[in-house]
Amino acid sequence: MTTDMVGNVFGPAPAGVGLRLALVRHGEADGSVHGRCCGSLDPPLSDEGRRQMRHASRLLQRLPVVTVYASPQARALDSARTLEMAAPLVVDDRLREIDFGLLEGLTYDEIADRHPDVWRGWMQAPIDVAFPHGERFDAFNTRVALAIADLTTRHPGDAIVIVAHGGVNRLILARALGLDLRHMFRLQQTCGAVSLIDYYGDQAVVQVMNATGTGASSC
Repeated sequence: MTTDMVGNVFGPAPAGVGLRLALVRHGEADGSVHGRCCGSLDPPLSDEGRRQMRHASRLLQRLPVVTVYASPQARALDSARTLEMAAPLVVDDRLREIDFGLLEGLTYDEIADRHPDVWRGWMQAPIDVAFPHGERFDAFNTRVALAIADLTTRHPGDAIVIVAHGGVNRLILARALGLDLRHMFRLQQTCGAVSLIDYYGDQAVVQVMNATGTGASSC
């Protein structure tokens, strides 16, 4: 599917849709965190990240958005502002990335070396892990699920944008697809990527996943 074809999908919702959600992963963050575990760390958006978000904005230009919701973290909030949507921007703390606790800022080799038990548990059963001095996965899952339930109730018949993070977006998509959450990490979420979900009450249809326009990086 070409970028133009994908862009044509991002228009008014078909009849019967309760909520049309455009789900955007933030653009590339500042290079200081590349290759490092980054959840609660708060790096700004890079120049490349701003370019990625301008591509995302082109995909969204036909969508009649009433509100843009963003994680409070700088890389997501900067991304939402770079979209330059006409709709109001609302910061929602429930959309922040998972807190990796003591693992924040470490490379993955450093995590394996300094916290071998946590590393093994994370690799073998990622949805069961509790990050030391961080956040349990089940708590993370609960707050994101509550956010989506709230927004679908608050916006019947509307189109909204959420600008969040790889982990947050994978959770939302996995729930929409009815996937066991153990498989959520099979869903690629590229920096600057846009997905589109239509909610019909409690049922969801994923119309587009991980559309990047041009020039996006996996980050």
